[in-house]
Amino acid sequence: MNSSIDNTLLPQAKLLINGEWLDACDGELLDVIDPSNNRVFTTIANAKAGDVDKAVRAARQAFENDEWSKMRPLSRGKLLEDLARLIEKNAEQLALLECYDNGKPYHFAMQVDIPQAIEIFRYMAGWCSKIHGQTLPISADGRSYHAYTRKEPIGVVGAIVPWNYPFAMASWKVATALAAGCTMILKPSELTSLTALRLGGLALEAGIPAGVLNIVTGLGNVTGQAMLEHPGIDKIAFTGSTAIGRHIIQTCSADFKRLALELGGKSPTIIMPDADLDKAIEGAAMSIFFNSGQICVAGSRLLCHESIHDQVVEGLCKFAEQLPVGNGRESTTMLGPIVSERQQSIIMNYINTAKG
Repeated sequence: MNSSIDNTLLPQAKLLINGEWLDACDGELLDVIDPSNNRVFTTIANAKAGDVDKAVRAARQAFENDEWSKMRPLSRGKLLEDLARLIEKNAEQLALLECYDNGKPYHFAMQVDIPQAIEIFRYMAGWCSKIHGQTLPISADGRSYHAYTRKEPIGVVGAIVPWNYPFAMASWKVATALAAGCTMILKPSELTSLTALRLGGLALEAGIPAGVLNIVTGLGNVTGQAMLEHPGIDKIAFTGSTAIGRHIIQTCSADFKRLALELGGKSPTIIMPDADLDKAIEGAAMSIFFNSGQICVAGSRLLCHESIHDQVVEGLCKFAEQLPVGNGRESTTMLGPIVSERQQSIIMNYINTAKG
């Protein structure tokens, strides 16, 4: 596959606000770096608080005018299905953008990331007409009461997604919020914003009304922080580190924003003496090496019974030696580059610490 990207494949280096592609208020741009060669190949807009405010106002207006939140559920579901079809139609372009932006092998994106995005939009399209409340029996003073619950959209959702599965993670949050009738502002990682921007373009093409999905790109401590502090956002959905999650809780407690947090962890793989070692070793290896280990549920700890320790370690080493390392655009690559130089330094520090 060609090492240089066709510029016609790149989304606009602008913010999507109220159905329009806009420059950041101060015109500032951020470089986008190809992890395979550390070269800048395009730019994205660097949104500030003023840009976030525009996006929130657009989302609020779109929510309150009832065009989306009160839309006939089957009609809303059809639009999400239309978006799923457009993602499917543009799968190769999206996978290539993910490869250049994140570094992951193109064939992984085609097999995992893009299909997951298509499936979540189709799944949530079906939920649009199935969100309902309950009638409840009330046991009080002996008289007859009619009590019921009714589920309504929260309002404006701010979603902040990470760099390891950029398109899939964005799709999970967008599809869910839109199916419920919410409007939203999506902020992808500054390291991997291209497929989120392309998603915004496809949403407009699918006919999703202006202002329903707004996309702001920029730095977490500026753009993301402005979202956390904005009183017009009713809920924050975040996937990322535990440290940032703690900060989000503290910030959003000021105005009681609702939160949905998916934070970091250390997932163990456990191998006991009665295991099928060939399968266990392969499973343990793929749990940490797949996507170059950049997975929130990666098997980053291996707990192995002492009686099989040496055999397992030997098997893991042999497996690792057979994994082709290279550019994600190469069809044989199993281990692509780490997403950024900073992230690579963090990993190398862990390795050096383990070596003592």
